[in-house]
Amino acid sequence: MGYRIFITGSGIAKQAQQLLKEENCIFETGDPKDTPDDLVRKLKAFNPDGLIVRQGGISGEVQGAAGSLKVICKHGVGTDNIDIEAASRRCIPVMYTPEANHESVAEHTLALILSIIRGIPFQDRRIREGVFDKKAYDGTEIFEKTLGVIGFGRIGRRLSELVAPFRMRVLVYHPSRTVETLPPYISKVQNVEELLARADIVSLHCPLTPETEGMINQEALAQMKRNAYVINTSRGGVVNEGDLISALQEKRIGGAALDVFAAEPPAADNPLFKLDNVILTPHVGGVSDSSLVNMGMESVKNVLSVLKGESLNMASLKNREVVEK
Repeated sequence: MGYRIFITGSGIAKQAQQLLKEENCIFETGDPKDTPDDLVRKLKAFNPDGLIVRQGGISGEVQGAAGSLKVICKHGVGTDNIDIEAASRRCIPVMYTPEANHESVAEHTLALILSIIRGIPFQDRRIREGVFDKKAYDGTEIFEKTLGVIGFGRIGRRLSELVAPFRMRVLVYHPSRTVETLPPYISKVQNVEELLARADIVSLHCPLTPETEGMINQEALAQMKRNAYVINTSRGGVVNEGDLISALQEKRIGGAALDVFAAEPPAADNPLFKLDNVILTPHVGGVSDSSLVNMGMESVKNVLSVLKGESLNMASLKNREVVEK
């Protein structure tokens, strides 16, 4: 009998499912609407050896429901929905797929930038309502504007490459402050305040940590240009949503484009839905024809490498201390 693998949320690509079948694994898929209690019940019943996480909070209690659990892998990049400390206490490696979807997120970010500064969704809605008004249109170009990138991992770097043909100046804030040679149009700044003050577009690409939670707040927004834009394809918690809504309502910034939210899905009465200077997508930046296959395949390979006792891709491991022990 092969290994037992539970996949939370929406499941994984057919190619990844086929790999599980070829390895004689037994797998079961949850539901995107599963609550923590649902996950506890399902994991107790299935008792998996490995857990692939698409959606859902993987608390210590959820992990404890699977007595045979030996490895957890996030189908994606953000692991803030997994209690890594709880996993480490049980000596369970927590892995993720850092190389699978950065192209998709970077392209989605660029699409959001172009859409918000050109007012495309708003104009589309107006023309469908019978308003064909060219005189009132005041779209902005990104040509030779300044892009501020907070977080310079794979996504931030790829976005910086994508905007090069627009001759944008790119300011980068990355806490590690690694010294490296960058193209002439990319400059690192020593503090986020300088980036906020100079950027025409601020794009967030940092993980959600205690240090980054709510970093785009009233104070940060006040430092931005009045016609600047906030783009968030990282995690909703990086932005203080209430402060951003106030800034948008009072037009203290030009607008925002958000793929992530403080609560997902957002409440039906979320004030963001009533604003014309914001565009929204449902946390799909990392989803594409290629990335879904990549994330699924990497997730399965990571899980199997642990279960089979093979060498691990250390770049995909979040709690190295477990392996080092």
